[in-house]
Amino acid sequence: MTRKALYFTMIFSIFFGLQIFAQSIDEIINKNIQARGGYQKLKAVRTMKITGKTLVQGMEIPFTVQSKRPNFIRLESKIQGQTMVQAYDGETAWGIMPILGITDSEKLPEEQAKSVIEQADFDGHLVDYRLKAHKAELMGKEDVEGKEAYKLKITLKNGDIRYVFIDTGSFLELKWIAKIKRQGNEIESEAFFSDFKDVSGLMVAFSVENRVSGNIISQVTIDKVELNAKIDNSIFKMIVKKEDTEMLKK
Repeated sequence: MTRKALYFTMIFSIFFGLQIFAQSIDEIINKNIQARGGYQKLKAVRTMKITGKTLVQGMEIPFTVQSKRPNFIRLESKIQGQTMVQAYDGETAWGIMPILGITDSEKLPEEQAKSVIEQADFDGHLVDYRLKAHKAELMGKEDVEGKEAYKLKITLKNGDIRYVFIDTGSFLELKWIAKIKRQGNEIESEAFFSDFKDVSGLMVAFSVENRVSGNIISQVTIDKVELNAKIDNSIFKMIVKKEDTEMLKK
């Protein structure tokens, strides 16, 4: 074989290998979407309301999450009788945190805002990931709590990286890993998904265990999931104080 022929053979082999690799990524993601209920059923859901509770250091915190296409979300939780709110209306991420002395709605700090905006992605990172300008890579397989899982590296449009672990048998998500910043420090957060239940043809994890540095920091239990309930857009808008409105008019 001539050097030129060998060169083209190597290039073809590399290109072909990359094509197979890319197809493997899409095959896994498509099987995950199918396992969740299928692309059409996912897209048919216009709103979602989730109620449940989070157990943190022995304290039970009730919460409600309301989300709506294309990218609206409102999270409410009750702590010591006070209602905490975090929301995104497609433009502004804001919050009310009375336990921290913030009794009026305020724009969230950058890192908190990024987290809320990320959660507002109605279908999650994997669905239409290319249209969202995300990048997906297959990193091999790993053991997750005794189950074999595909490890996917997802580089978001903003450059942030998430790792998704998909069960090789059920093709449902077992774990997420995210590196997030809190008070200037980067920490690795893990979310473990279990207790999947069928909700009108969609598979939803009713239990999520959150860990930081291997330590369990919270346990989320979902009590109810409502699909396509009527949700008014106004609940996602930041509440503007009367005096602020009057100032803007002057």
